[in-house]
Amino acid sequence: MTAGKIKIGYGSVWGKDRREDRDTIFEFYLLHPYRKFSGMIFSEFLSLSQVQWIECQTNDYLLSSMLFEFAENINTEAILFEDGYQTSFKIPGAVFRKDDTENNNPSDSGEYMLEYNGETVATGGFLLNYNFPYADIYMEVKEQYRRQGFGSLLIQELKKEIYSLQRVPAARCNVRNAASKASLQKAGFKPCGFWLTGKAKSLNKQAIR
Repeated sequence: MTAGKIKIGYGSVWGKDRREDRDTIFEFYLLHPYRKFSGMIFSEFLSLSQVQWIECQTNDYLLSSMLFEFAENINTEAILFEDGYQTSFKIPGAVFRKDDTENNNPSDSGEYMLEYNGETVATGGFLLNYNFPYADIYMEVKEQYRRQGFGSLLIQELKKEIYSLQRVPAARCNVRNAASKASLQKAGFKPCGFWLTGKAKSLNKQAIR
């Protein structure tokens, strides 16, 4: 986005369900002196991109304001978490290690696992393709081993791996997933926002100010 020859901001699109579809705005930024024109500029962005959806995090105040102005049927599916404090959980007999299988995906850390008495009871990892320096943790605990502290222990160790790479741990979970939310908070994460999605409204340019 430019004003004359001056670069004043940018926007990005991806696919809501499939990244290659390019049907969703998920980034919008303007230099502060130009934010008084944000509605007019965002409406042009919508017109040019021809997207169907707008997505944002609630801690992105500029895009959030555009979402509430230019979208309808707004819903939240995910809670966003940031690291709040360090923990020191231990479970006798539990061993945390990285899977030795070759990983050819540079956006993914590869698989980590938590073994208990020789059995793999939980697996996880972290994604590196989001905004640097953040790394998004994911994990799964076998059903028969849930609510026993294995999830929080795995998250704790994944956080250590992320910090060793000079990255910052982050996480998200479905708003209805009480078990994952509890594991994340027990391992030191705290909620910092929500992920919102809304259907882009049809534009009436005469109504845009």
